[in-house]
Amino acid sequence: MVPRDRVQELIGFLPGGVSIIMLFTLFITFAKIGLFTFGGGLAMISLIENICVKQKNWITHEEMMNVTVIAESTPGPIAINCATFVGYRKGGLPGAIAATFGMLLPSFVIIFAISRFLDNFLEITWIASAFKGIRLAVGILILDVGIKMVRKMKKKALPCVIMVVSFTVMMLINIFSWKFSSISMMLIAGAVGLAAYIVQGAPAGKGGEQK
Repeated sequence: MVPRDRVQELIGFLPGGVSIIMLFTLFITFAKIGLFTFGGGLAMISLIENICVKQKNWITHEEMMNVTVIAESTPGPIAINCATFVGYRKGGLPGAIAATFGMLLPSFVIIFAISRFLDNFLEITWIASAFKGIRLAVGILILDVGIKMVRKMKKKALPCVIMVVSFTVMMLINIFSWKFSSISMMLIAGAVGLAAYIVQGAPAGKGGEQK
């Protein structure tokens, strides 16, 4: 009888039942995203959704919406948090490590090479010109993410009010250069949503007790 460990080795699975091919796919997928996406986490969200939701069906649109909110509200870059979530869903802890490492590696290598071999990187004329064009593309990518999230958001009164008020406040902060942290904005919005949930859930609970 062939030992279990030998069978797992032959079919390409790790002891936890995770496919080695899946881990490699997660690593390569997020390495490509990390290598070819400029503009930070928000700019990567559109590409992550296109690949993980539309092309590979690793997660649903609803899950992508939820993980985006959670990743934005927790410590760490949003794109890395999203990669960790998707990797964990598909391959457990090894999948989370593979996806996260894939997302981190290209940026680390590029930044290390720039800091190691090139002085005054952005003072090079053709690189500075290229980055001016990249800034415009990054703005469009972030706008695309915002439009998609608004379109997929449940059209209820409270989320719409929070969205409009948050957008208005952030615009005023930018226009008048007010000192107000975006973290405070998220905490306030979260507190309002939690309070609304408690208030709306209280009558149902009382009704259930009366029955």
